[in-house]
Amino acid sequence: MEHREHTRKNRYNGRVTLLAIMIGFCILAIIEIAFGQAKLKVEKERLALEQENSQAVQELQAEWNSIKNTESASQEETMQQNNSNTTVQQMVDVGAQTGVTVEEPKQSSETQNTAEEQSTDAQPAVEENKEYDMQIVFMGDSILDNDREDGGVASLISQNCNAKVYNMAMGGTTAALLPNEQYNFATWDSRSLLGVVNAIVGNINKDIFDGYRAGEILDECDFSQTDYFVIEYGVNDFLAKIPQSRYLEGGGTLAVDEVHTYTGALEAAVQILQDNFPDAKILLIAPHYCQIFNADAFVGDGYSLDYGYGPLVNYARGCGYVYEQHKKENVIFYNAFEESGIDSETADQYLEDGVHLSKEGRQVYADYASRLILADFYPEE
Repeated sequence: MEHREHTRKNRYNGRVTLLAIMIGFCILAIIEIAFGQAKLKVEKERLALEQENSQAVQELQAEWNSIKNTESASQEETMQQNNSNTTVQQMVDVGAQTGVTVEEPKQSSETQNTAEEQSTDAQPAVEENKEYDMQIVFMGDSILDNDREDGGVASLISQNCNAKVYNMAMGGTTAALLPNEQYNFATWDSRSLLGVVNAIVGNINKDIFDGYRAGEILDECDFSQTDYFVIEYGVNDFLAKIPQSRYLEGGGTLAVDEVHTYTGALEAAVQILQDNFPDAKILLIAPHYCQIFNADAFVGDGYSLDYGYGPLVNYARGCGYVYEQHKKENVIFYNAFEESGIDSETADQYLEDGVHLSKEGRQVYADYASRLILADFYPEE
């Protein structure tokens, strides 16, 4: 009898165990299905954003070509009107040309849709009779181009360093050549960093800068008197999906020219300036911390978002790498990504839209750059 009870009990326990195992498998299957659906949803969203960005890049190129054609037509009209004033072309930021916006959707299509980076005519008036301690020439994107009045970065540095400044920055530009742009002086059509430095040394026709403050500075400035060339690029290169370097982390190289990469363009620009102005110093400014939004949705920041060539912090480190190769050759470095005070905790205060600097942001950004320049210019103080 006891044996029979024991057998029935064993059978019952076995059934309970089997039932528990089956329930466990069902739970695992449900979890796996839910995880798979979530993963599939994320992947669909990623592919949709990638497709949107790809389409936006094509739209930017079409807009770029349209701007060129408009400029040519404007020049012909100017000649027919006895050299009347030409209309200044407004450049929309490359970052403003993607499907991605920064907090407030102020942009167009290319890579960030962050905020419009428009080239502005306003330039702080240079007091002809004032004595300055140094001359600084700025090259960059909208971080330097936006707000050319007293509150702009270049103007603040001018005040801090008692410097005569020439701001050649143009919103929407990159350091590197865009994929369809060729390094050919005879047919040059790029307003990138390499376009600016080649125009300064006379390698290319400067007409492509007509309508921009940079074009006027090419006629006004005696570049041989420059104490510091300031180079600030990187955010647009990142957002435009320009490779940070030809060299991949795991080994191997990309099938692109150096001038079509961010660090390759910086390297080439530094070399051109050093060859032509050996006594001038060069301040390389790395891109600062940014946050990217798609409408109101947070997409990622300078540490997490990757368009295929690493996050923005990698571009900042790439700028530092170029500095390391030339630090004994009159090159200094401002790691704005890690030293400007702009980070995830201060972004709301120092960034207007996740990318562009607020009034307070411009102040802290310019103050640090000024300290670097002054410490270099007056090394004994």
